[in-house]
Amino acid sequence: MSDQVHLSGPKTFVTIEEHILGQQRSHPTATGSFSWLLSGITLAARIISAKVRRAGILEVLGEAGDVNVHGEQQQKLDILANKTIEQCLGYRGNVGILASEELDHPKVMGGSSGKYVVIFDPLDGSSNIDVNVSVGTIFAIFERDTSNFNGEDPMTDVLQQGHRQVAAGYIVYGSSTVLTYTTGEGVHMFTLDPTVGGFILAQENVRMPESGKMFSVNEGNWNSFPRGIQEYLKWCKSDAAGPYTARYIGSLVADFHRTLLRGGIFLYPPTAKSPTGKLRLLYEADPIAFLAEQAGGKATDGQIRILDKQPTSLHERTPFIVGSVREVERVEEFMRKYAESPVA
Repeated sequence: MSDQVHLSGPKTFVTIEEHILGQQRSHPTATGSFSWLLSGITLAARIISAKVRRAGILEVLGEAGDVNVHGEQQQKLDILANKTIEQCLGYRGNVGILASEELDHPKVMGGSSGKYVVIFDPLDGSSNIDVNVSVGTIFAIFERDTSNFNGEDPMTDVLQQGHRQVAAGYIVYGSSTVLTYTTGEGVHMFTLDPTVGGFILAQENVRMPESGKMFSVNEGNWNSFPRGIQEYLKWCKSDAAGPYTARYIGSLVADFHRTLLRGGIFLYPPTAKSPTGKLRLLYEADPIAFLAEQAGGKATDGQIRILDKQPTSLHERTPFIVGSVREVERVEEFMRKYAESPVA
C-alpha cells in the first residue's frame, strides 16, 4: 500500500515514511535499516505527542520526585518520554547504543551489534509543560565504529564530533506537532495530522533566512554575559540596528523552530552561574547545529564551530549561538572585538 495519502481535493500528501523511502532510493547501497530506525522515532513522537496533549487529565504533570544526573528535578513527563523512546528504539535491532539527558550512562541495547548510536533529549523544556508552553524532543544519530562491537566502553562511540552525525532532528509539541529532520541532504519538516495518524510533509528543503531582526536570549542573565554579548545586544536595540525584536520562549526547540523559519539568532552564552554554558553539547547543541547548517545557518560557541567540538563526556555543556549566518557572524565580530574586555 502506498504511503501517499489523498485527502479532500486534488493535492497529494506525502507521509514521512514515503519521504524517507524516497531519500533511500537515491542511495543504491541503502539497506532500509536506517529507514527502520527513523520510523521508530516517528512512532515515539506520536506517542509522546498524545501524552503531552492529555497531560493535565493523565496526571503526568509536575515533578517526579527524583533528581537526574544534572541535579535537576525530573518531571513526570521527562521519565515517560525517555521510556517511550527507549521502547520504540530499543527493540529495532539496528540501534546498538542509546544515551539521553535522563540516563547517567549510555545504555548498550542487549549487547547487540546494532550499527547506530542514538543520543536524545526526550523532552526539552519540560519545566514549561505545567504552563502549557511548547516543548520538544531532540535527537542525534551516529554510526558506531564497527570494530567496537565486542562490548568495549560504549562511550567510545558516543563521544563523536557533531560533524559525524548521520541524521538529526527535533519534534516540537505545540499548537501542532512538527517533526523536522536532516540526513545531511537538506532539512525537511512534517506536521502530525491526527486524522490520519501520520506526519505529513509540510515543507521540503527548508532554508533559514540569511539574516533576521529577531534575537532570542534570557536577558535575566545580562549582568554576567561576556562583554561581547552585552555589546551585541545593546547594538540590537539601537537605532543603527533597526532595532531588533526580542523573542524568548525558554524552550530550545521552540526558540530554534522560530529562528529556523523566520531568521534571527538564538543565544545561550556562558554566565557566572554556568561558565561553560548550560546547554548540552551532544543532545542539544550538536543536532540543532547540524540542522542549522543544513538549512544555511551557522552555529558556534562564540569561538569554535559547534560541530567541530570534541565532546569529553556524555553530559558536557557548551555555550551556544545559532541562527542566520549573518547574525551569528555579527556576534562573532563583537566577541572578538571585546574578547579582552571585562563584563560591562
